[in-house]
Amino acid sequence: MRWWKVLGLAAFAGVAATGVVIARAERRRRTYTPDQIRTRLRERHAEAVRGER
Repeated sequence: MRWWKVLGLAAFAGVAATGVVIARAERRRRTYTPDQIRTRLRERHAEAVRGER
């Protein structure tokens, strides 16, 4: 097998793996309700403010 074929297959596998990761993250993100998102943002903001002091 030539090196360019191996490189092409590796690139294809990388793109496919990246797509899977993005799809999982998007699915996980969409399962939150607006109230849950608001609560998490407030918690993160409070942690950031505590960290600045």
